[in-house]
Amino acid sequence: MPKATWNGATLADSNACVQLEGNQYFPADAIKREHFTDSSHTSICPWKGTAHYYNVVVNGQTNANAAWYYPNPKSAAEEIKGRVAFWKGVEVR
Repeated sequence: MPKATWNGATLADSNACVQLEGNQYFPADAIKREHFTDSSHTSICPWKGTAHYYNVVVNGQTNANAAWYYPNPKSAAEEIKGRVAFWKGVEVR
C-alpha cells in the first residue's frame, strides 16, 4: 500500500492510488487533513491543467507547497481529479 511520510508523520496511505508520471496520486479522503494547510500557489501543466497546492505541516515545521492536486484537470488527466501527490522531500513508498 503506498504511504506518504514527512518529518516522522504519515501524511497519506491508500490502496486506491493512481500512478501517473512516476507519482502516486492519493484519494483525497486518504490524506491526514491535520497536516495540510491551503497554499495560494498554482502551476500549469499543458496536458493536465492547473495544479493547486497544500503546505504540509508536521511538528511545527512547514514544507511549503509539498503536495499538489488538480481540482479540475483537463480530460486527458480526469483520473487524478481531486487526488493528492507529493514532492519536496515527502517520501512515498
